Amino acid sequence: MKRTISLWLGMLALAVVPVLAQAPAAPAATGKIHGQITNPTGAPQAGGTVTLILTTRAASGPGLTAQTKEGAVLNVDANGAFSGEVPPGTYAVVYRTPGMEQDKQADRIENIKVVAGQDVAADVDMSRKEYIDALPPETRKQLEEMREHNSAAMKANAVIKNLNADLKAVVQDIHDADNARATAMQQLGASASRADIDAKEAEIKTQKYTEVEVLMTKDTQLRPAESILWAYLGQGQVGLKKYDAAEASYKKAIETDAASKTPKPPVQGMAQEGLGSIYARNGKVAEASAAYEAAAKIDPTKAALYLKNEAVIFSQVGNADAQATAAEAAIAANPQDPLPYYLKGQALVAKATVDPKTQRIVLPPGCGEAYQKYLELAPTGPYAADVKGILDQAGQKVDSSYKAPKASKK
Repeated sequence: MKRTISLWLGMLALAVVPVLAQAPAAPAATGKIHGQITNPTGAPQAGGTVTLILTTRAASGPGLTAQTKEGAVLNVDANGAFSGEVPPGTYAVVYRTPGMEQDKQADRIENIKVVAGQDVAADVDMSRKEYIDALPPETRKQLEEMREHNSAAMKANAVIKNLNADLKAVVQDIHDADNARATAMQQLGASASRADIDAKEAEIKTQKYTEVEVLMTKDTQLRPAESILWAYLGQGQVGLKKYDAAEASYKKAIETDAASKTPKPPVQGMAQEGLGSIYARNGKVAEASAAYEAAAKIDPTKAALYLKNEAVIFSQVGNADAQATAAEAAIAANPQDPLPYYLKGQALVAKATVDPKTQRIVLPPGCGEAYQKYLELAPTGPYAADVKGILDQAGQKVDSSYKAPKASKK
């Protein structure tokens, strides 16, 4: 049997013959044969043909050879499998790669007995020791290098598969944490007290964010150059109020992403926004504003969202001045979003005074206009009743023409 070094170098990229070749007409009594072709690297060998050579008469004495004739030719599919139906007898199974000449063969397996009514396996394993040992030294060396490469690739693919599964779980955990209050109310029922709901909400959030932290801590150790893992680790740590650890994780996400060959603006935006939320909670207004501005700049497609979230965070920590400034920036980024107008009005109304004569509240400049714009954009929004009440106390007429926007016709 002739073999060449070049035979196996291209074996993993051989073309696939798409259908089984038609076997010669078989007698009424036939048997089935099937098998798997494995190349010298240990991987399935796609494509090529299997020729079944029938022994018509065994060797009858010393120096005599058996008489044979070629029978069915079966095509090998993309998974390295072949199958067919042939008359009973003893066969040699000859495998040829696509395009290989008929006077050559890649491998040959002898004495495969096909019995009528039965299905026999005839695997062609070219990774077996005796086959490899018969190859030229240079070919064996190249095969070993290919095996090492394939092994490393398989391990890397397994790691990536696990990382993707963890990321999917983390995204779901964060979503569940965001909806923790609704879940708590559903689980406890309508008769539950506010304190019980608060406690259940906190329990759910702690559980979800702990899983995020555990998974991403493990994964950042496995793949420290993956910026998205550090960004999600930061989110989990913020949810657990581990702000110092979260700040370090977010900075690591920015650092690793900036150093990568293909930086991902959404990851850097996510990390910068995370830093902004930490700084805002710690009273570092200038640092927080700079981080949110950096997020909007690096990922402009989400600029309005980042700036709105900045206004929300400052509202949560009770910094009205910073809240008003952030709301103004969010309005400039997306004038059609009603929430920033409410947040602006909410920030400004803190500076309202009371007219001693009329006992009506006097809204500071820009406050009434912001509230009116909120009602224009969201006349039935979640804060509409509160806004109308404030405008009424200020003696401002609420435009009764505000209506919910009509659904667009398709």
